[in-house]
Amino acid sequence: MKWLALLLTLLLLVVPVAGQDMGGCMIEAPESAAQINMIGWTYPIIDFYADELEACNSVDNIDVNTQLLDSGSAHDQLRLALGAGGTSPYDIIMVTEGDVNSYVAEGWMMPLNDLIAKYEDEYHISDINGLDDMTVDGNIYALPMEFNTRHMFYRPDLLEKHMIAVPETWDDVISACEVLQAEDSIVIPFTVQLHAGWAWRLEFMDLVLGFGGDLLNEDNTPAFHSDEGVMALEKLVEIVDACMGEEGLTFSIDDSQIGIATGELAMAFTWASRAAAMDDPDFSDYVGGIDFAPAPRAIEGAPYAATGGTGAGLGIPANIDDDPDLVFQVILEALDEESQIRGGHVGVISRQAVIDNAEARYLPVVFETIFNGVEGTSVPAIGAVLNPVLGNWLPQIVTGEMSAAELLDAAAEAYTVEATAQGFIEG
Repeated sequence: MKWLALLLTLLLLVVPVAGQDMGGCMIEAPESAAQINMIGWTYPIIDFYADELEACNSVDNIDVNTQLLDSGSAHDQLRLALGAGGTSPYDIIMVTEGDVNSYVAEGWMMPLNDLIAKYEDEYHISDINGLDDMTVDGNIYALPMEFNTRHMFYRPDLLEKHMIAVPETWDDVISACEVLQAEDSIVIPFTVQLHAGWAWRLEFMDLVLGFGGDLLNEDNTPAFHSDEGVMALEKLVEIVDACMGEEGLTFSIDDSQIGIATGELAMAFTWASRAAAMDDPDFSDYVGGIDFAPAPRAIEGAPYAATGGTGAGLGIPANIDDDPDLVFQVILEALDEESQIRGGHVGVISRQAVIDNAEARYLPVVFETIFNGVEGTSVPAIGAVLNPVLGNWLPQIVTGEMSAAELLDAAAEAYTVEATAQGFIEG
């Protein structure tokens, strides 16, 4: 009767126990057809969540379509769509903390407090970390999908070969680049993402904080054009000159991930969400051969010069055709505990119950950077005005037409004009 025992075992593997979440989408089918469109930008854990959202296509009358672009294109398309007025073409939008501040200031996002209260008992939403990062004036506008920060990726074989210590400060990074270029003939030994305005803005802002400066004063007037701001911008230029050159300036997040995984780069400062791929044999040529370290410090003994916390979340635009309750349930299904247990293999997930049991060798430096890095501030003037102003001005430093001090003074003037016009600074 061994065949009967085998049959019973197979049935137990495929037949769900009552009340057990076997994955998939557990939403009750709506009475009428609903097409739910999502937009975001692609990287491994987001690709995973897109598949989780589309799992609800198994439910009658639900059609979920996800569109993942590169980060710059997604942000451009999203701002164009939401800023056009009328009904949003997207029902679910991927957002960062900065996006939330900016989009809420524009009136583009729907507060989720009532929906969160309605579904707390069923989905344990309070177990999701980072809700404060998606909150403006007491209203929660998105549910965090992941935690993220930027930290060091490096090839220990190359550093050991040239007796280079793992960099702890940005000056250490610059010194390492000089050795690697001279001793190993590596054209681009290191990259930090400076391929777009938003990337310059992010690195600059974190370096200002790393040097002990501020971005804005309490009255929303500019503070970033200080001595610390000048040091931060000049340090970025030093990094470009010593480590990257013109070609390195073109490296996107994807390019840096590929570069370190293929051995083209000796080191990279990039997102924690890309670390899991280093041990994926289908992606990396150096499985087990890429190590990780916290973000470099601006000054020895200072906090790590990288902010960390919620990497991205899912929110709902203010004006959609579909039922927000249904859309919210689709989001919750993608972010439930069962989904995040599986998602933990490709990124730093957001549910505390899953984090407590997660195992990945890059996680210690991720949380070291998050908990001991610089702390950003979340005020509407940053998202609505400062972010776009810095994104526009900072890349101009590579032309050499202005000094760091001159450029930051010009950016401060542009910020003041716009912040005053929008009512963030009293006229």
